[in-house]
Amino acid sequence: MKKQTVYTLLIIAFVLSFFVTPLGDFSKIILNRLFATAPTVIQNENRGKIADYKWRLKNSEWDFISFEDAKGKVVFINFWASWHLPSKAQLKDIQTLYDTYKGKVSFYIITNEERAPVELFMEKNGYTFPVTYQIVGDPSPLTLLKPPGSYILDKNGAIAVHQNAIADWDNETVFALLDTLLHEK
Repeated sequence: MKKQTVYTLLIIAFVLSFFVTPLGDFSKIILNRLFATAPTVIQNENRGKIADYKWRLKNSEWDFISFEDAKGKVVFINFWASWHLPSKAQLKDIQTLYDTYKGKVSFYIITNEERAPVELFMEKNGYTFPVTYQIVGDPSPLTLLKPPGSYILDKNGAIAVHQNAIADWDNETVFALLDTLLHEK
C-alpha cells in the first residue's frame, strides 16, 4: 500500500471513531465544553418576572417538593437528561457552580427521567448536586426548556439568565452575576 492510502484510511478510521465508539462520545463532550460560552445576562430593565412559584417537583428521594421554597432566593435552574450529550458536557461546570454556591443559591437541576438511570449516571460521574425530578404534565411558572436549557432568577423572581443552549457555568461572568444577585435586596 502507498503511504497516502494508509494515511487516508487512518483519517477515515479516526473520523468514524467519533460516530461509532465510546471515544466519540467522550470527544464530543470535550468539544462541547471547549466551544461553550458564558450565558447571556439579561439587563435589569429587560428582565421578565415569573408569575408565581406554584410548581410541584420531586427530590432525589422521590418526595414531593414545592418550588415555593425558592421564593425570595437566588435560583439556578437547569433542565438536563443523562442521555443528552450537551447536558452531559455542562454538568461538570454545574457541579463546580454548586460546590461554590451551595447554601447560598437554590439549585434545581431538573430531569424528566426515571430515578434509576439518573442515580446510576450521578454515581458513575461523581456528581453531588441535588437532582430534581419534573412531574410531567404539572403546570410550571416557567417555560420548560429542552435540555440543556437554564434559568437564573433573582430574589424577586426576575429572570436574569434564560439560556436555551449549552453554556460555560464555571466562569467569572456567572460568578459575578450570582454575587451581585446575592447581595441585592
